[in-house]
Amino acid sequence: MTAENLSVPAAELMIVGHYDKAAGYGTRRPHGSPSWLLLWTQAGEGRVEQAGASFTVREGDLAVLGPGSAQRYRVAPGAGRWRFWWVHFQPRPSWTAWLAPYAPAAGCHLVEGVPAGVRDRVDRAFDRALQDARWIPGHTAPDAPAGPPSAPAVVMSSPARELVLGAVEEVLVLATAAAGAVREPGAEGGDERVRRVLDLIAAEPEAQHSVASLARAVALSPSRFAHLFAAETGQTPMGAVRRARVRHAASLLEVTDLDVGQVAAASGFVSPFHFSRAFRREYGLPPRDYRARLRRP
Repeated sequence: MTAENLSVPAAELMIVGHYDKAAGYGTRRPHGSPSWLLLWTQAGEGRVEQAGASFTVREGDLAVLGPGSAQRYRVAPGAGRWRFWWVHFQPRPSWTAWLAPYAPAAGCHLVEGVPAGVRDRVDRAFDRALQDARWIPGHTAPDAPAGPPSAPAVVMSSPARELVLGAVEEVLVLATAAAGAVREPGAEGGDERVRRVLDLIAAEPEAQHSVASLARAVALSPSRFAHLFAAETGQTPMGAVRRARVRHAASLLEVTDLDVGQVAAASGFVSPFHFSRAFRREYGLPPRDYRARLRRP
């Protein structure tokens, strides 16, 4: 059984594959897929549509599509080919926080422009994933295939599944961290005062920060600080605080039994209502549903 036979792969299946498709190739799923889908573009261009978002993926771009929304992906109009890796999978809970900053729409993520120095390592992770997908416990792991990747592989054993998930996790860490090094507010080379404020927010997202208090921390007037912060990061100071609080809250929902009101208070929100609205804007679903999805068998 290969992915060619699975127009809508079952939720529990993990499938790894590599395509090099010419113009005219495309896949459409009007009701979406029950599994998550990862697309890593090596060359050419693809066009991806999901959850109201539509974007072109190019070399070094990683798209991660959630389940349950109509999706379509194809060789981009005007492009001759699209060479890409793809994986159908169910994510580990911690992955959603890594992907959250890269969501043009709920359940749809795009990490653009992974630096060239990281792409070879991402490619090797996919090579290993395809190799490990065929591993049978008790047997010698298959040698890495010579030449272009072979046919897609459906992961059958639990140990092989964990190995492939490990490779997918490596891809996500590499892509989001490396792209973040380029895009992350306050990255090396930016203004030292903005970096200090970002560090302060990250260390204590629950603190009652304000534009005035953050400006005082770096000895600037509130207006000068707000202008500098926006120019350096592309967001407002309080927008950065809100995002840090939501990420902190997501971690608490994942690893504690605090109720939603306690999580809201511990994350610096003035009320559960404001917390729920901010959380849904960032993650695409309410806090209770987020926790329930993580704990679903």
